Order: sequence, then C-alpha cells, then structure tokens
Amino acid sequence: MGARSTVTPLAVAVLALLDERPRHPYDMHQTLLERGMDRLVKVRPGSLYHTVARLTGCELIRADGVDRDGRRPERTTYRITAAGRAALRDRVAELLRTPAAEYPEFPLALAEAHNLPKEQVRELLAQRRAQLGGDLDEIRALGVWAGDHALPRRYWMVLTYLRTMREAEIGWVDALLGDLDDGTLAWDRFDPGTGRRIAVPIDAWATAARADPPPLPAEPGATPRTRSS
Repeated sequence: MGARSTVTPLAVAVLALLDERPRHPYDMHQTLLERGMDRLVKVRPGSLYHTVARLTGCELIRADGVDRDGRRPERTTYRITAAGRAALRDRVAELLRTPAAEYPEFPLALAEAHNLPKEQVRELLAQRRAQLGGDLDEIRALGVWAGDHALPRRYWMVLTYLRTMREAEIGWVDALLGDLDDGTLAWDRFDPGTGRRIAVPIDAWATAARADPPPLPAEPGATPRTRSS
C-alpha cells in the first residue's frame, strides 16, 4: 500500500494530533472540530475510527493503554510511532511540494453550466455567493480569535489562505453575476415549458480545435505542449 493511499488527508490530521501527544479517538474527533479542521478534511466518527485502525495495522501508530473516565466506556489511547512520524513529515512535504489534480466539483459545474437556463444559473450562483459570504465571516472570526489569543501564526496561517481563496471566489462570482445581468456573457435560450435548449448547440470546441489544437495537459512545472508538437 503506497503512502498516498495510506496517509490520506484524515490520516495526516490524526498523525499530527498524535505527534503532539497520545490521544484516544474521541479526543481526536473533538480536537479536530474545535480547531476547525473539518474545513480541510472530512471529520466523521466512523471514518476516524477506520483511519485509526488502518494506521495501527500499518504500524504508524500503536495502542498505548486503555482509560476509563467514570461511567464512560473504556477508551483506547494511541501513540505515534517513529515510522508514523516519518510518514507524516514525508506526506506533508509531498503535499507542499507538488500541486495535485484534486478535481473540485465547482469548476465542473461551471464547465457545464451552459446546460441550464441563464435565470437558473444566476439564482444558483447568488445562493452560492450568500453561502460563501457566511463561510468567509466564520473564517475571519476564527482568525481574529487566534490573533487575540496570541496563537503562533504557523498554527493558523491556513486561515489566511482559506480567507484569500474565499475572497477571490466571491469576487469572481460577483463579476460573473454582473456579466450575466448586463448581457456581457451571451447565453443560449431555453424553452420555458419543456426546458429544452431552443437552438441546437454548435460544437465550438471541435470547430476551434480543428483549426488550432489546444495545448495538451502537462505535468506540474512542465511547459504545456500542443497536439502538433
């Protein structure tokens, strides 16, 4: 099993927590939520326990005793191993170094938005804009809290990245909404009764590609190639 499949994003978060100190899964789950890590990885109890079991099987972490707090069920505490610490650092270094094709869903929706009527696209984007605004407010508030509590910046610099990305997306969506409103962005017409496109779409991609092929995808850091090269 390769490092990429073993040290998943959630596994990175688990290993990082155990690099701080031994913890049981419930503590891991609560700490991830308290730190807002659910913005970065999917934090679900079932997935967390599965990740802990997998990391234990790979000997990246090990059980370090069982605790009982009052009437609560027994909880197994886990500790990171030397191999786990090395795997954590190697995986973080890889993620920092190499841009990965993450295939987010919003760009796909934008690429296929022309299949919906203009009015519907405009309303959907306005709803997205409102949700982005609320998310941005939460990120800003968390950043203010971190600053007010003198938390070293290295622990929360990801918040400035998330804030910048949300601000950029909001700005882009606002510009697109403006283009839809003033007619700058031309759109196909759809039959209001059937929902079908009134005019048969022309395969503009194929027409343009026959005259001048687009660049081929390149490896990260490489020079884009054309289909004729």
